Amino acid sequence: MKKIFLTLSIFSLIVSCSDDFVDIKDEGQTDVSNFFTTQEDAMQATNAVYSFLRSWENSGFPAQYVFGVPGDDVEKGSNPGDASFINVYDNFTYTLSDEGIRGYWIGQWQAVNRANQVITNVPKIEMDATLKNRLIAEARMLRAYFYFNLVRIYGGVPIYDGLPADGNYRKARNSAAEVYNFIASDLTAAAAVLPQTYSAADRGRVTKGAALGLLSKVYLYMKDYQKAYDTSTQVIGMGYSLDPDFNHLFRPAGEFGTESVFEVNCECSAAFGGSQYAEVQGVRNQYGWGFFTPTQALENAFEPGDIRKELTILREGETTPEGDLIHKGDPQAGNSWNQKVYVPSALNNNACGYGSIQNIRILRFADILLINAEAANELGNTATAITNINKVRNRANLGNTTASTKDALQAAIWQERRVELALENDRFPDLVRTGQASTFLASKGFVAGKNELFPIPLDAMNESNGLFVQNPGY
Repeated sequence: MKKIFLTLSIFSLIVSCSDDFVDIKDEGQTDVSNFFTTQEDAMQATNAVYSFLRSWENSGFPAQYVFGVPGDDVEKGSNPGDASFINVYDNFTYTLSDEGIRGYWIGQWQAVNRANQVITNVPKIEMDATLKNRLIAEARMLRAYFYFNLVRIYGGVPIYDGLPADGNYRKARNSAAEVYNFIASDLTAAAAVLPQTYSAADRGRVTKGAALGLLSKVYLYMKDYQKAYDTSTQVIGMGYSLDPDFNHLFRPAGEFGTESVFEVNCECSAAFGGSQYAEVQGVRNQYGWGFFTPTQALENAFEPGDIRKELTILREGETTPEGDLIHKGDPQAGNSWNQKVYVPSALNNNACGYGSIQNIRILRFADILLINAEAANELGNTATAITNINKVRNRANLGNTTASTKDALQAAIWQERRVELALENDRFPDLVRTGQASTFLASKGFVAGKNELFPIPLDAMNESNGLFVQNPGY
């Protein structure tokens, strides 16, 4: 059984403010005036930030609403009448009153608040100085991740660098550029403190490599290609490597392997009940709910001979490499699912929901190689770009890329990101980032100049007392 450090971490800390437009108050509150006095308090508060990574808001439906279904590689799944409210994300007809958009917004702010509780209060505790600095760095790394989610989905949002001393959370939106700079600052500071490895008991805590890896991706979104290249090159030199077996990579035996840069430690336990990340996507009526399934467009995107196709798409009637027969002929179930979240029956812990032990891979070394390749290509370093894209292709049993010019390599790298990272919630933001969203998504209803971002939720607009300006088109 995996060791897990997320002990006693699902408590929530009270928000010391009366303004609730960002909805960052949590249930099961502990009064902050009676907390943050001991080293154990500091650990529990930091662990509470980690616990959000596998929460419903971050790994269940809400994240799939806004990162998955709007792209062209994921559709709602299940049967047509089941959770039909998800369809608005597939055809871009959601509004600022939609509950899914509100739910994701609330969840990410709850997570930011948990991180800010640590960042503001842990420095005041008399405790081991090295551990104190590390916990603050962990919180800054995680806060950066949550802000990265927010800025990609909603654009510019208010920046809270810790808990406001005056308790006032009612602020105007910062620009997207300001938010990206804030994220980069957090990640740079965190990387300077975080260790590269932990003992087995602390697996899943963020590392220097995770901070630098996420920073390289942030720089790619910022179109700062030199920094994206330099930072990803630093990560490449830190000892990570591709798992030679693409199937092993996503099975429990492959967790925290050589390809893991930022991974969420999930486990079924009496305290936490595991994660529902795999359950909501598992084969309907056999393993899970059957949502967020691969599209025909994704099927068509793989080259002949690419082993990733059959190891990404789980089909009715097939027998998995681990020996599970996937049922066939259920009209309510669909006919294909996300194989990356599949947990073999023999390994499932039935004390919790299906797949509760499935770790969530947020950032893999393959992504770092493709970030480096894209940045290198933008800088005119085609040789490095070709080398790194070929590493990813060769692992997939494909030959070297035939692209050699800058434009051809750019298209090849973007295509490689699509098939390598399929069903991992990168496709839609990648299409927006690279300016391809209209090309691939217009037939689904995507409107350029509007649907690059989601609306700020209605209640957040109302609670801002006019400080928020809504995103264009809403």
